[in-house]
Amino acid sequence: MIRILFLGDIVGEPGRNTVMQELARLKAEHEIDATIVNGENSAGGRGITPKIADKLFAAGADVITTGDHAWDQKEVYTYFDEQSQLLRPLNYPKETPGSGSTTIETPKGKIAVLNAQGNTFMNPPLPNPFIEVEKEVQRLKQQGVSVIFLDFHAETTSETIAMGHHLDGSVSAVVGTHTHVQTADEKILPNGTAHLTDAGMCGPDLSVLGRSVESVVWRFKSSMPTRFPIAKGPVRLCGCIVDIDESTGRALHIKRVNELIACG
Repeated sequence: MIRILFLGDIVGEPGRNTVMQELARLKAEHEIDATIVNGENSAGGRGITPKIADKLFAAGADVITTGDHAWDQKEVYTYFDEQSQLLRPLNYPKETPGSGSTTIETPKGKIAVLNAQGNTFMNPPLPNPFIEVEKEVQRLKQQGVSVIFLDFHAETTSETIAMGHHLDGSVSAVVGTHTHVQTADEKILPNGTAHLTDAGMCGPDLSVLGRSVESVVWRFKSSMPTRFPIAKGPVRLCGCIVDIDESTGRALHIKRVNELIACG
C-alpha cells in the first residue's frame, strides 16, 4: 500500500509557514510515502516564487501543483522548466513553460502526479481538460505507471465531480482545489478512484478564503475595488490522505485532513 498526503491551496505567508512547520509531523504521524501540496497562492496569496518552492521542497513536499495563479510571479516562469516537480496545469498550450505531470520514485513504487485546470468560470479558457487528462493518463499507463494522482483545479463542484467519474478506474485519485473550501464528500468511486471535490486551503481560519474579512465584506457592500490582504491568526491545514494498492492503482481508503494550528 502507498499512502499519499495531499494539502490544498497554501495561502500566503501564514499558510506556507504553517505547512513548513507541520509537514514533517504530519508525514511521520500518518506514515506518508509521498506528499503533494498545491502552492499556487503561497506568494502573498497570488502565485509562487522559486524561493518559496525550494522551501516547500526542503520541508518535505515531493510535488507542488498550481492552477490559474501559476504565472502571477514572473520570476517563476523559467523555474517551471528547471524544476520538474513543480507543475502547472497540463492543459495549457504545449509552448507554455513547465509540465503538467511528473513521476516520482518511492520505496513502494512510482507515483505519477497530474495537474489540470477546469474551464467553467475560469480564465483563461484552456484546451478541454477531460480530453487532455485522458491522453496523459493513457501515456502513463503505456509506460507501466499504476498509481496516478490528479489535482484538478476547478471552480465548480459539478466539473470536479464529473472529472472524478470520467477517470474512475483509470487513476488512483481525483482531488479538487481552487475554491479554498473543503467539501465533505470523500469517497471511493465504483471502479476504485478516490475522490474529494475540494481539499480546502492551508490558510488563516478566520478569513474569507484566506483574505481579510473586513476587506472582502467592504467590497461586497460597496462594489468598489480594494486590496484583499492575507488574514492573520490561527491557520487551518486542509487536505486528504489516500491509501492506494500499488499493484493495481486502485484506492483503498481516503480521509480528510482538517487541523487548526495555533500559529501563523
